[in-house]
Amino acid sequence: MEGSEALGVHLKPEWKSALSHPTAPWDWSLPENVRGVWPWNSAWLHSTGHANDYTTPMAPTLANTERPIRDWKAPSAAQAQNGALREELDRIELFVAGAGRISKEEALFLHNNADLLSLGRMATSVRLRKNPEARITYIVDRNLNPTNVCITDCGFCAFYRSPGDRQAYVLSRDEIYQKVEDTVRLGGKQLLMQGGHHPNVLSDFWCELISDIKARFDINCHALSAPEIEHFARYEKRPIAEVIADLKEAGLGSLPGAGAEVLVERVRKIIAPKKTTTDDWLEVHRQTHKTGLRSSATMMYGNVETVAERIEHLVRLRDLQDETGGFTAFASWNTQPEGVPQEELFPRTTTPAEYLRVQSIARIFLDNFDHMQTSYVTQGMKMSQVSLAFGCDDFGGTMLEENVVSAAGCFHLESIQRIESLIRNAGYQPLQRNSWYGIEDERNDGQTWPKNREEAATHPGAPDDMRTAARASRPTA
Repeated sequence: MEGSEALGVHLKPEWKSALSHPTAPWDWSLPENVRGVWPWNSAWLHSTGHANDYTTPMAPTLANTERPIRDWKAPSAAQAQNGALREELDRIELFVAGAGRISKEEALFLHNNADLLSLGRMATSVRLRKNPEARITYIVDRNLNPTNVCITDCGFCAFYRSPGDRQAYVLSRDEIYQKVEDTVRLGGKQLLMQGGHHPNVLSDFWCELISDIKARFDINCHALSAPEIEHFARYEKRPIAEVIADLKEAGLGSLPGAGAEVLVERVRKIIAPKKTTTDDWLEVHRQTHKTGLRSSATMMYGNVETVAERIEHLVRLRDLQDETGGFTAFASWNTQPEGVPQEELFPRTTTPAEYLRVQSIARIFLDNFDHMQTSYVTQGMKMSQVSLAFGCDDFGGTMLEENVVSAAGCFHLESIQRIESLIRNAGYQPLQRNSWYGIEDERNDGQTWPKNREEAATHPGAPDDMRTAARASRPTA
């Protein structure tokens, strides 16, 4: 039995019926083939043949506006304070506090009905169960993009350039080594390296690069993404698992969660039709976990998804984590639509309150993820500080260099001193970590563990011999 029913907490039948509807009530009035699509403009509507269908009270002017609109509205604080709605929220909150696993219907209910303070309390209860220490971690890292060439043409990406574009580049080895050297000199522990879907820069380039960096520097290569690895496998006509094995042998230490966007095919076909499918994204991470490596997971919300599709994204992640246990952390951020190639497709940037709502629900729902990472690069420092009261226990990376998000005009890089000051002012001790969430900080009283990818291979999806060795490496109390 799943969700609050396991502890005798029941949603009212009419609510559960509504919430389990495949399209959910906020878009029942729309034609089936476009339900839940937020960013319409008149040209797109006419191309679908539904330009004259939008005369319902929910969307009275869609056919006549050029600006994208969004049909979901956050519940008011007063709405959740009295009556049956408050009773249901209290029951779910009690269930979460007792370590109960909420269902997708309950997650949808919380998204649409819970006030932010209730969500913050629930998310904090899960955070304290997972990470009871009064500390917030972060990592000193650099985001390095060896190339900006990509043939996937995602409409939300302002960073990429097509092959032959005068602004296209592939960094030389000397340029890369200088950036890595600067990072190590500043105490960097992680190199977040990603490129694009370059038609000629494939797995051999990356294997050589990672191997060379590992031979020269003491830093973890937290590199590539599921779409890039699937791109290599497709171009090279070989299995995904074989590509990952080669990258691991070269020294890959962990895999970022980039390229997930929203793990629902309807959404991906609109915002990134050439990109890796949902199933392939998950398969790359599954195969990565099977080699003994760990990875992270992400969600880029606030584009064309419905609320139900946000929850479906979390369901897919939770299911894979139940299977492999290989994800270390989850982070979300909203789409940054300004200046991207297809800006007209996307709604205006979502609000900070919606970020807190999405991130807190992720913390509540993803009960098998140990860590939640805030996104100060997209949300700014103050909002990231606030998110520490909504389930986040990690401040992410210092990102000594960042190109992808900043290309869309969103740029919030800060100094280590500033990050630590905000963490302290929120009532926590700041501590530096490595890619596997082992504390690597002279202020830490205990031993660092895990120190490397081998010691981090404790998850169920890792090979038995690796898992046994990793668990044996854990320091005794």
